[in-house]
Amino acid sequence: MCMKGLRLVRKARHLSQQQVAFDLNITREALSHYENGRREPSLDILVKMSLYFNKSIDFLITGKEFIKNEMKKN
Repeated sequence: MCMKGLRLVRKARHLSQQQVAFDLNITREALSHYENGRREPSLDILVKMSLYFNKSIDFLITGKEFIKNEMKKN
């Protein structure tokens, strides 16, 4: 799973992989692997990234904001 949104938000905020990795207490290599889909982060790391960037986990993975669809009951 390539985390398109993770790279988008990191670059939009002009943060290096090294800085984000340091702030999240992970290695730069791990962050690179997450961004490129070579490794999947644990749920704990996903939550930390979501809080760090103030973005949904859905956005970090897909690069798109989640849109809630209201389903009408028949």
